[in-house]
Parts: sequence; structure tokens; C-alpha cells
Amino acid sequence: MLVWLGEWLARYFHFFHVFQYITLRAILSTLTSLLIALLVGPLLIRHLQKLHFGQVVRDDGPQSHLAKAGTPTMGGVLILVAIAISTIFWGDLSNRYIWLVLIVTMGFGAIGLQDDYLKLVLKHSRGLSARRKLFYQSLLALSAALYLFTSAKLPGETTLIFPFFKNVLLPLGPFFIILTYFVIVGSSNAVNLTDGLDGLAIMPVVMVAGALGVFAYAAGNIFHATYLAIPYIPGAGELVVYCGAIVGAGLGFLWFNAYPAQVFMGDVGALALGAALGIVAVIVRQEIIFFFMSGIFVLETISVILQVASFKLTGRRIFRMAPIHHHFELKGWPEPRVVVRFWIITFILVLCGLATLKLR
Repeated sequence: MLVWLGEWLARYFHFFHVFQYITLRAILSTLTSLLIALLVGPLLIRHLQKLHFGQVVRDDGPQSHLAKAGTPTMGGVLILVAIAISTIFWGDLSNRYIWLVLIVTMGFGAIGLQDDYLKLVLKHSRGLSARRKLFYQSLLALSAALYLFTSAKLPGETTLIFPFFKNVLLPLGPFFIILTYFVIVGSSNAVNLTDGLDGLAIMPVVMVAGALGVFAYAAGNIFHATYLAIPYIPGAGELVVYCGAIVGAGLGFLWFNAYPAQVFMGDVGALALGAALGIVAVIVRQEIIFFFMSGIFVLETISVILQVASFKLTGRRIFRMAPIHHHFELKGWPEPRVVVRFWIITFILVLCGLATLKLR
């Protein structure tokens, strides 16, 4: 929105031309969402406390978690509000990718909000049924995939690229829709599974979003894309502003979510942020690198799959408890140690992912 205002003001004051630079708007987007989260956070937490929207803790988990019962949840609303306002303020609203990622993010957030509402307000212990949740997720993900596929103008927009190889490209054709579906839905649920400890999910989201912002900037600039041997995606550069909003909102939320957490994001935040990362990764054609950088999310998901499969097939559990962060807790690791070590692993994976831009 402010891009249009800057264009008009630039006719009379040359200074306002600076707001046409994506990098500046990305920085301002990050700071804006951070400020919104920091200012609105205390108000939201008090409001959630008044409504008694408190976390329900499983009694079969780590005993240290019992003290968290009643901690306000649905704090993901704060993240989504900060992202939406910041992106609309600083993003180019004529860019189709901006609207697509906002619709996907808010749509998945609405699914999570319904799930949280059923659990916390209507006291339905299981919340939204798995079948219904997957149906809504599939509807949104397939709609986004179909839009990207049918609106693609260049072959690179639907081509799978491989890290380390300049000339290894796989035109996906209609399979692009299937891949996009699994990336968005899988990422959404993976982040949701990871969101089990104070600050555990939000910091990896921030780091991966920041890295995807770099990929978006490179893919949206024809000179950088050509030099780095990645597909040029016209308009993708504007997603830097959106990724900046995620980074700022995530850091602002972490201020209140750091151990011991004052608020939890709930499904409304986790499902939305996972889908947000997935749709950006698809647009910038970095699904494989995204899978690698999101190693913690992948590990958490695989641990649940293996645990369920092992118990059903053999009657035995591989881990003391799944997702795997609970396994380390039950082994005696303090919660902050688990969280920080998972952050460090994500930081390393993100750096390695960024390095593939040049190692081709």
C-alpha cells in the first residue's frame, strides 16, 4: 500500500524513490511486524487470560509440562496480524504472489483457529477431526497449486531444480500440483508437530523464512538468477517483504514465547506458518533445499511416523515419547537445552542451504 503512496510522493519529492527498493521495504516490513508484535503482545496475552484460553497439558508427558497448564494459547493470532499488516503496508499489492501467500497463510490460520476454538472454548478434547482438518488443508493447498500451475508463464516456474547441479532440471508438468500439495500440507503439519516446547518452533521458522527471503530476492532478479543458475521467477522478489514480515513477527512473538513461555502460538500459528514457508519455497523453486533447511521439522515428523508404525506393527515404541523433542526431555535434558540445540542445528542447516546458491 505504501509503495503506491511512495510512487505518488516521488513525483514531488525525490527522496521517496527509496521506497521502490525491495531491500529497504523488506527491512521496514521486518521492523514493522516486530513492533506490532511487541506492542500488541501484552494486550493479547491479558485478553486471552481473561477469556481463560489456557493450554491443556497431557498428563502422560514430561512432568515439567504440568506447570504450563493454563498458559494462554492461540497467540498465533498475534503473528498473523503482524504479518498481514506489515505485508500490506510495505508490499506491492499489484504482485500476485503477495496475495497468494497471504491467502494461503490466513486460510491455514483459520483452520488452526477453528481447531483451537473447539479445544479451548467448546472443550472438545480432540478439536477438529483429523479428516476434516486434512480436507480443509487439501482444499487450500490444491487451489494454490492449481493457480500457480495454470498461471505459470515460464518453464522454470514449474521445473524442479536440484542443488549442486546447474543443468539438472526436471520439468514437472502436472506433477507440479502434486508436489506443491505435499510441500504445503506437509510443512504445515510438520511445524505444528514441532510446536511443543517454549520457543522450539518459532525460531526455526524465523531462520528458514529469512533464508527463503534470500532465495526469493535472487529468483526475482534476472541478473542474480542467471549468475546463480537458478530459475528466474518474475515477481518473486517481492516475497522478500513477506519473509521479512514473518521474521519480525516471529521474533516479536518469541519475546513472549521464550522459556518460560507467557503464551503459546497454538494451531492457529503453527499451521499457518508451516504453510507460509511451504508456499514460498514452491514459488521460488527451492523445495529440495527447503526440505533440507527444515531438517528439525522433518525430524519431528519422521519421529512421529516411526513411533506410530513401530507400535502398530510390533507393539513397541522406538522413542520414549514422540515427537522426538519429548524423547530428549524424558532422557533428562532440560527444556531450554533441547530448544537451543535444535535452534543450533537449524542454523547450521540454513547456512548449508544458503551455500548451495553458489555451489553449483
